[in-house]
Amino acid sequence: MEKRAFGTDTLHLTEQGYRALRRHRYSVPGTAYLVTSVVDGRRAAFAEFAAACRVARFMAGGGKLLDSRVMAWVLMPDHAHWLVQLGHGLSLAATVQRLKSLTARAAGTQDGQIWQAGFHERALRSEREWRPAARYLVRNPVRAGLCASVWDYAFWDAEWLGERSGCGDPVA
Repeated sequence: MEKRAFGTDTLHLTEQGYRALRRHRYSVPGTAYLVTSVVDGRRAAFAEFAAACRVARFMAGGGKLLDSRVMAWVLMPDHAHWLVQLGHGLSLAATVQRLKSLTARAAGTQDGQIWQAGFHERALRSEREWRPAARYLVRNPVRAGLCASVWDYAFWDAEWLGERSGCGDPVA
């Protein structure tokens, strides 16, 4: 067995790295996926309260994803997590691309570019995993030290809670 120096065969987020992320990706209608997308350059684009509120209000409106649905989401300063149940209309990649495009527009960026290319996903095997995954997802701000309780953080939601906008506003 040949020994290699550390890092010589590591994939970086280049085109080769994106291909590696997609290698085993599949789209199964009805399946729920935990999806993570990172802000380009890992900058804190959503640390700005107004931009984060615009995205939260957009997400509270259902996300406009055709027949896919966002069951839970959290917007962190430099990335986002979504729990998405895939519909029959679009592939997972097309659904995430649509979600990223619409949230970038909602944030009101000058050039429309917020997200890095690519995303990470994990398929959930059964409905029994959905709520625990949503709990894990919305606890991200607590684990990151942004707040002491999920209720102290404005930029998340889960469909099991009823309706909330993410910025303290009632949902119309």
